[in-house]
Amino acid sequence: MASFSFGAGNAKKLARLPLYGIGRLVTLVTPRGGRWVFGCGAGIADGALAVWDAASERGIDAVWLTTTDDEAREAARRGIPNLPKMSARGFWATARARVAVVTHGFGDVNPYAVTGAFVAQLWHGIPLKRIGLDAPEMVRSAFLPGSAAVRRLIAWMYRRSAQRIGVIPAASHLVRGRLESAFGISDAHVAVTGEPRVDVLSRGSADERRRAARELVARAAGPVPDGRRLLLYAPTWRDGDPDPGVPSGDEWRDLIALLEEHDAQLMIRSHRLGEGDYAPPAATDRVSLLGADLLADVTPALPAFDALITDYSSLVYDAALVPLPALFLAPDVDDYAARRGFYGSYAEIAGEDVAATWGELLPEIARFLGQDEERDRRRRKAVALTSRMHAFHDGGNTRRVLDEILRRIGEAKP
Repeated sequence: MASFSFGAGNAKKLARLPLYGIGRLVTLVTPRGGRWVFGCGAGIADGALAVWDAASERGIDAVWLTTTDDEAREAARRGIPNLPKMSARGFWATARARVAVVTHGFGDVNPYAVTGAFVAQLWHGIPLKRIGLDAPEMVRSAFLPGSAAVRRLIAWMYRRSAQRIGVIPAASHLVRGRLESAFGISDAHVAVTGEPRVDVLSRGSADERRRAARELVARAAGPVPDGRRLLLYAPTWRDGDPDPGVPSGDEWRDLIALLEEHDAQLMIRSHRLGEGDYAPPAATDRVSLLGADLLADVTPALPAFDALITDYSSLVYDAALVPLPALFLAPDVDDYAARRGFYGSYAEIAGEDVAATWGELLPEIARFLGQDEERDRRRRKAVALTSRMHAFHDGGNTRRVLDEILRRIGEAKP
């Protein structure tokens, strides 16, 4: 069931304009200190956690702003000082912070007190589907949904708020252009450093990464028998619309039979903002869930899998670093392209003949699981995708981003 849409989110932002105004008055007269604040829309995870660890090693004074009690407990378990972001203390910490590190938006920290801080917007993946100002969905509102004036106001608010971004890291110069366009910012605000969130996919040997990832998956979703191949299915969010990728009864039956035949298991990771009802008609150990409630950040777990199945998720770019072969299931590609759109063409990533149903995808899965040459072919495509999209794969993205932040705030050290 969907839990968020742009329309509802934008309507709430419009209703809270007075609070943003009050917050701005406070930040105008509040001096900022040297402390940093961190936040992440996905929890204690993602690029924010990578930069936190690096900043902590350098002795930077910082606090993490949490959204839920579970986040606060996870931060405490990791030894991370934390405050509730929407509390008075969270507001004051943000209002006094020299730097705010976020991954999704200003709402990762206290949104009413961000103005005046240096904002490091790490973002959370290379965009395949259009985002920000490039996506018509961005300016939808449940308040006066047919009003062009409201859409223009929301676009103006988004563009104006994006000017507060001090730096946003890009995986490559190709990605840099997408971020500049989506956020409406100049190239001076974007640094080609690589993304901190994917450093974990480049550190250590391939065997070490796979072993650690398998252990992570086992802790989150339960033990996996030795030798069993794992497929990760990760459909993207559809802005409040139902997920069209849920298998029918017959498709479930055929899928499970195929998994049993090839000793494989499908793990399903619905998008955290809108989960589909992925429940097989009968109990089976061949299908399991790996939602954000079980594993906040799936990136470190990617080497555990043998293939990724997705539609339009940016996870395909992360998985290519493993390199993880990808298969594509896009039941609504024409509607999605018209409503949301892509950077470049979808066929450039997924190929010309994309499965629209599980029935069409199952033969592709069977070939992948049964033929070495098919696995090699898809792995080569992943390697080629990485070479286009990632300028760095040396595990040093986090260091480069932290150095860039310090340089831009005038605290770089020789």
